[in-house]
Amino acid sequence: MPLFNIKSEYKPAGDQPKAIEGLAAGIKKGFNHQTLLGVTGSGKTYTAANVIQQVGKPTLVIAHNKTLAAQLAQEYREFFPDNAVHYFVSYYDYYQPEAYLPTTDTFIEKEAQINEEIDRLRHASTQALLTRKDVIIVATVSCIYGLGSPVEYEKVNMRLEKGKKISRAELVRKLIDIHYERVIGDLQSGTFRALGNSIEIMPVSDTVVYRIELIENTIDTITKIDAITRQIIDEVENFFLFPAKHFITDKPQIERAVRGIQSELKTRLEEFNKEGKLLEADRLKRRTSYDLALIKEIGYCNGIENYSRHFSGKPAGEAPDTLLSYFPHKADGTADFLTIIDESHVTVPQLNGMYAGDKSRKDTLVEHGFRLPSAKDNRPLKFNEFEERVGQTIYTSATPGKYETAKSEQTVEQVIRPTGLIDPQLIIRPVVEKGSYKGQIFDFIEEAEKVIKHGGRVIATTLTKKMSEDLSEYLKEKKIKAEYLHSDVKTIERIQILTEFRRGKFDIIVGVNLLREGLDLPEVEFIGILDADKEGFLRSETALIQTIGRAARNIHGRVILYADRITGSMERAINETNRRRAIQVAYNTEHGITPKTIIKKINDITDQIRSEHEKTVRELLKIDKTRFDKEPKKLIKEKEKQMSDAVKVLDFETAALLRDELKVLIETLEAKK
Repeated sequence: MPLFNIKSEYKPAGDQPKAIEGLAAGIKKGFNHQTLLGVTGSGKTYTAANVIQQVGKPTLVIAHNKTLAAQLAQEYREFFPDNAVHYFVSYYDYYQPEAYLPTTDTFIEKEAQINEEIDRLRHASTQALLTRKDVIIVATVSCIYGLGSPVEYEKVNMRLEKGKKISRAELVRKLIDIHYERVIGDLQSGTFRALGNSIEIMPVSDTVVYRIELIENTIDTITKIDAITRQIIDEVENFFLFPAKHFITDKPQIERAVRGIQSELKTRLEEFNKEGKLLEADRLKRRTSYDLALIKEIGYCNGIENYSRHFSGKPAGEAPDTLLSYFPHKADGTADFLTIIDESHVTVPQLNGMYAGDKSRKDTLVEHGFRLPSAKDNRPLKFNEFEERVGQTIYTSATPGKYETAKSEQTVEQVIRPTGLIDPQLIIRPVVEKGSYKGQIFDFIEEAEKVIKHGGRVIATTLTKKMSEDLSEYLKEKKIKAEYLHSDVKTIERIQILTEFRRGKFDIIVGVNLLREGLDLPEVEFIGILDADKEGFLRSETALIQTIGRAARNIHGRVILYADRITGSMERAINETNRRRAIQVAYNTEHGITPKTIIKKINDITDQIRSEHEKTVRELLKIDKTRFDKEPKKLIKEKEKQMSDAVKVLDFETAALLRDELKVLIETLEAKK
């Protein structure tokens, strides 16, 4: 029985069979670096999935942004429904790292807004890696940031089983030791509550509740319960409970870390005093002493990752533990997993650039007494460290960079699409107004309206975020359903906007760089590249080819480059597109293929990220719809009584569910008046 088993109605076609065979053979030959040069819409992800199936190893897929990672995670879940496919990205919806600006004497406090659902998915990823082999993790570059030791994380996991001898007080203490929070109301991931001889726990990686019934200091039953409906799902013999935080340590380690921090603080204060930096010394002493007090008391403090070297016992300068540390390794320490770097021409430079930016900020903080020097070891991996820690690697891109080209022992080309689709038609039009021609914006709107009229979708790419927002507003004023999309839009909102775009809520998406790589939008028939002749990163050869590729999944695909001159990048991008078109047309002619637009189910990872609470409320509203239509006021009164009864017996989950259902019912009734 293979470790991975693809389930798909499609079979490899076009250039896919050749690419799958070549890449899988390369892995078996021991090639450490290979490139899949696949044009947009040629099914690179499906090819990679087939390679994963043949190789049969845990796999890390790295994407360069959260939106692309979400899309890839959903695709791999569809290909491998029986295997563990997880999504690992930064859990911050907003993150401002602490920093100091010496020129203005300004300290910027760390400010972060954590997305609890994404944090849950991160824990699900690491736990899957520690408990099974058929795992695919789709991650962003957050995978190279410090995460906490997998050894310590696994060491303190709790196996709770029927018949286990443990007192109620001891179980509560153990839960608190692994950073579970005790509550009396609604259970969330990473919390528990104690009611009599029962303890209910919601694991940090899950959205179900486990109820532990204790009799005479022994676990009598373990019941798995739906967190919202309170219905019993199953009675289980045992389950594993992992820590609620990745940075976890036992008491001896805490004591050792405290001694190490105190010793480093003493040395650093002596250095500052010797140099006459009294302000820096005082600042460092106050800040570190406060953190030490918290660590001694509760084993944790905000920013504890800055002391990670002392907790791990690693020497100064050694690379931190990251997600890569959780993947399997051979006895000699070499990686025993497959790595796929998606859109490598962007992802590789991003991986390469993380360390330098972090180091510059930390150096300033350390120099001015905001952090101990050991804070520098809380960092992303250097690129050479990343290279040493990944397994055999496949780079996928329509435009591979210099690094992949130089490193790869084999490059496999995938130009022919299974659908027979060819690269889009390219048209060049002026930017500025000339005679009867009103300029790029008016021309773009005119062309877009033609496409929208028969149900197609449109993308416009601008040079700045401000331009994308302004154009979006202008289109709305013209009664065109448009929305802007750029990196300032929150993670889950970005995914939702793209899904709504595919479903037709928006006809035009206006973006900057975010829309270039890897976004699978087969409904897009027309792309307008505004100011295409502004040579630079956003209008480089690579950027233009990637943008053009967004229209390659539709038989009506067409791209207008608005330019008053032909730049070198434009010329190379146009020539490469036309070269590929020629190959594709010749293949279709030879094999009698009629191109077909890709038909792809509209789905996204927000279905998994969205809370179970919200899903259940929607289901209840569906169930009660007929009754509400007939006697709305009576139903509302009954729901209010049910909510009150639930509160009286301390069933806060059901009460919260009824509260949110009531809110929708009352709003609906008011709207009917």
